[in-house]
Amino acid sequence: MMMGMGFGLFGLVFMFLFLAVVIALGIWLVSALFPRDTQSVTPDGQDLSARQILDVRYARGEITREQYETMKQDINGGG
Repeated sequence: MMMGMGFGLFGLVFMFLFLAVVIALGIWLVSALFPRDTQSVTPDGQDLSARQILDVRYARGEITREQYETMKQDINGGG
């Protein structure tokens, strides 16, 4: 005598459907919490220069003044 749950094929399909929904929700949650940064392109579609990106990062507070000055010298070719 089988001691199964009695759901048969329907239970198997429901389990895979449930797992697909859980995985999709997980992917959506990760993408909502960690959006892609697409700020390297201006609204008119032109790429920002390295200096403009550096200026933006400094303005946002992502880098310190010392890091900014060092990177600016690297970009300008000065050592």
